[in-house]
Amino acid sequence: MNLDDAPAPACTICHGNLYENELGHQACRPCTERTDQNLRALAGDDGLYARLARSLRPGSSSGGPVVSGSRTAPLPVRLEPLSLAARGGVVTILQAWLVDWFELLDFRYPRWQGDLQQQCDDVVHRLRVNLNWAAETHPAFAEFALEVAQLRRQCEAATGGEKPPRRIGVQCSCGHTLRVTLDTAGVRCPACDTQYGHSEALRLPLAERRAA
Repeated sequence: MNLDDAPAPACTICHGNLYENELGHQACRPCTERTDQNLRALAGDDGLYARLARSLRPGSSSGGPVVSGSRTAPLPVRLEPLSLAARGGVVTILQAWLVDWFELLDFRYPRWQGDLQQQCDDVVHRLRVNLNWAAETHPAFAEFALEVAQLRRQCEAATGGEKPPRRIGVQCSCGHTLRVTLDTAGVRCPACDTQYGHSEALRLPLAERRAA
């Protein structure tokens, strides 16, 4: 095979081509930064994990009363935020990733101290410290990034968080209209099979609206 015909190195998350200073990495800079933002959103006194505890009471996520047609007494806590906040949820998933990273780095096994909120803040901090290494070296960084993004979405949904980002129509070079968001990781055109990375997708021209 001609070396000129070999596929260009691509980000394992958005599948966009890597820039020269990103060659050898598992993920491009925008995807790495987006993963860092998702981690930061989980930690802290006003982070998504802290909000889970305030969303356990039925009706607390929407701020309104719970209306039920059943005579059965409602559960004293909401199960979705409870499953995310308890052991086996957000903190445990992040800790499992940190253990995996530390084993590859030949670091000492991490110790968990404090309550679950403190452990959440600690594991997020340690993951962020090693994030650039993982984005460059870890073979499963794409899986990690997607799981962290999913955790953020689940926490936002459980706490009555942000609405889903608004999708806008952009036009593929083949003329097909694609629906993307400002934080989209990438998109593939179903008509011509062209793959666009994050920045490439946002540079596409806006699709013309059809007349009603």
